Amino acid sequence: METPLTRLVGVRHPLVQTGMGWVAGPRLVSAAANAGALGILASATMTVEQLRAAVHEVKSRTDAPFGVNLRADAGDAAERVHLVVAEGVRVASFALAPSRELIARLKDAGVVVIPSVGARRHAEKVAAWGADAVVVQGGEGGGHTGSVATTVLLPQVVDAVDIPVIAAGGFFDGRGLVAALAYGAAGVAMGTRFLLTSDSTVPPAVQARYLAAAVKDITVTTKVDGLPHRMLRSELVETLERSGRGTALLRAVRHAASFRKLSGLSWAQMVRDGLAMRHGRDLSWSQVLLAANTPMLLKASMVEGRTDLGVMASGQVAGVIEDLPSCAELVERIMAEARATLAALPPDPPR
Repeated sequence: METPLTRLVGVRHPLVQTGMGWVAGPRLVSAAANAGALGILASATMTVEQLRAAVHEVKSRTDAPFGVNLRADAGDAAERVHLVVAEGVRVASFALAPSRELIARLKDAGVVVIPSVGARRHAEKVAAWGADAVVVQGGEGGGHTGSVATTVLLPQVVDAVDIPVIAAGGFFDGRGLVAALAYGAAGVAMGTRFLLTSDSTVPPAVQARYLAAAVKDITVTTKVDGLPHRMLRSELVETLERSGRGTALLRAVRHAASFRKLSGLSWAQMVRDGLAMRHGRDLSWSQVLLAANTPMLLKASMVEGRTDLGVMASGQVAGVIEDLPSCAELVERIMAEARATLAALPPDPPR
């Protein structure tokens, strides 16, 4: 199935595996790439040297195109961009809009730039700055999310920009792919669906929590890092929502210290990243400090398997997913469902 997305990045199928922190490592990314989707390596929780090693490992596992997700506001963003360019990575994706200068630098080096956005105006901005495509995530998506449903946001963005639009938030099967294409998208991006595969490194106990969840068990809270964050409802989430500001800040400081030790960042670097996060957003200093919760709380669940101590970012689709196929099985199934859905559509009425 050829679309502007497959032509742009050179993959066989118009599917993207998103760059989920602690989840989208070399094993999952290479499995998605070998299956014909665009695999995206998550780098925000890696040091530069860890990212370099991860890129080399993906290359050792696949010859297919893949991408790296970068934080445009990170203090070492320029160093990471240099790595992406030097290693010949096909795609650079961003959770926050990169600057016009950063987009130009990557494009000049032949890297495809695909930011993720949650609003029409943000899509218009990055398109004007030269982005090659854009991922549009509706409120159904996991992690940091907005309040506008994909079915409302997607057609707005498709009508507003003339670059390929990739739909995210609420997709898990071939019917969803066909629906996105009907809206004018060039493909779909999925996080939770790829997290719930046998190629994912997420511990079995955590995957079991996702599979057991109903749609009503997936909530949005601001208590983790001050921003709307969609995740599985758990005992920890309920505790965070009941806790006062003092308790939350104490917990945030403790997790910030742990992340500093893990990442190798200095306190000065973390403060600079916090200032970058606050820039252009209506965040209080308390919210910036609370953001230190996120990496360690995600690591506790996604790496260590501690569903009692960690948070489990999740799209609403977790409530309708019931199995753990391999990436190859998943992609093959989605594409078969898409073809069957298209074939079942009624023919054009006679004229």
